[in-house]
Amino acid sequence: MSAGLRAALLAISAYALPASSLPGLDSQQIEDQRRRFGGQLSLQPITRTRWYLEDLEGAEFKADAGDLSEAGQLMRSVDRDGVFAGVMSTLAGGLVRLPKRFRGDASMVDALQQGGVQARSVFDEMLPASELERFVADGVKIGVAIGELVPVEGRDYPVFVRRLPEYLVYRWAENRWYFRAVAGLLPITPGDGRWVLHTPGGREAPWQGGKWRCVGRAYITKDHARLHRDNWESKLANPARVATSPQGASEKQKQSWFRKVMAWGVNSVFGLLPGYDVKLLESNGRGADSWVKTIAEQNDEFVMAIAGQKITTDGGTGFVNGDLYKSIRADIIKACADALAHTINTQVLPAWVLNLYGEDRLADCPTVEWDITSPQEQAQSASALVQAATAVKALLETHAAAQQLDPTLEPLDVRALYTRFGVPMRPPEAANENAKPKLALVREAA
Repeated sequence: MSAGLRAALLAISAYALPASSLPGLDSQQIEDQRRRFGGQLSLQPITRTRWYLEDLEGAEFKADAGDLSEAGQLMRSVDRDGVFAGVMSTLAGGLVRLPKRFRGDASMVDALQQGGVQARSVFDEMLPASELERFVADGVKIGVAIGELVPVEGRDYPVFVRRLPEYLVYRWAENRWYFRAVAGLLPITPGDGRWVLHTPGGREAPWQGGKWRCVGRAYITKDHARLHRDNWESKLANPARVATSPQGASEKQKQSWFRKVMAWGVNSVFGLLPGYDVKLLESNGRGADSWVKTIAEQNDEFVMAIAGQKITTDGGTGFVNGDLYKSIRADIIKACADALAHTINTQVLPAWVLNLYGEDRLADCPTVEWDITSPQEQAQSASALVQAATAVKALLETHAAAQQLDPTLEPLDVRALYTRFGVPMRPPEAANENAKPKLALVREAA
């Protein structure tokens, strides 16, 4: 097999990859340096606890220059928000745990679905749901995600590890991605069997297709509104104590009276002589309303950006339960599922086939897709098929009776009926059980 054909099957041609003078992930130099760090690849994360709108603007300028460090740091800060984290986990966590369907060579599909050392299948051992969840979330938030297929000693398949997207660097002049690691800047080759680059935000400048800019602005606004509200509560939520002494009281009497009011505790009782008075000076209680409203508006911004709607997310009219299909808009689930399946089918499974079966079997590489059909839709489809079967049976019986009366009548076209009712059928050329669809390859000219 030619190098060009192999690269095409492994999806390495997704980007133009010029030769790099930097060592690759598989080089002995990088392996030695990683070994000194216990196998660690990523740098220690840098956490920022306070963000301002000008920081968001700076992150946008940096991202357009190919540096996603501040965009990644900002989204790690946003993950601290409970509302955003909940909606994001509903989408990403719910998606990767939906049922999966495999297509392709039967023996390879069986190998992927069979259990390994543990109860989980080889696919789930190779691509843990927890790592895929964070991988999908990175793709939604930043528009690009990066992962590594780490070899495991004693196993014939690697394990997928999601890496921090804040260490991604894109060089416009080379049209190439790099990863900033403990061993230096590493060139990324998608589909080479080690790197997995996920770009649901688009092929060009995928960070512009991520949600981090609108979500980041909402988070910063909400964070500052929350600080202002807390400040108001600490100063004005507790009423002030006002003590009045008679005009003729001596200084000693005044100080004694004020000390008693200062020691005001639970269930305190004051016996007051004429001229003495004590009362509470309270705020009108409306000072924090603007901050509460701002926080609520930013929560809605989170939900709309990730879920595409908020009526069933916040339990409003029409809310039935909190399952994935009712909380997240269906087209968003579909887009995320298709993007993840495309990345795995072009960068992970071909590398698994190459390692386990060799180059000659790359054309038979299986594919995976997530079944995003809701239980209600599945029930409707089953009911439609039952009704179609009843209708076809009735038509055949009626037509058979009519043919007895008029033998010249043509037979019914059952295939046309099945097509009309959407009944799935195997194509005629696939009737032979041994026939298997093959991936058509365009070979290089000699």
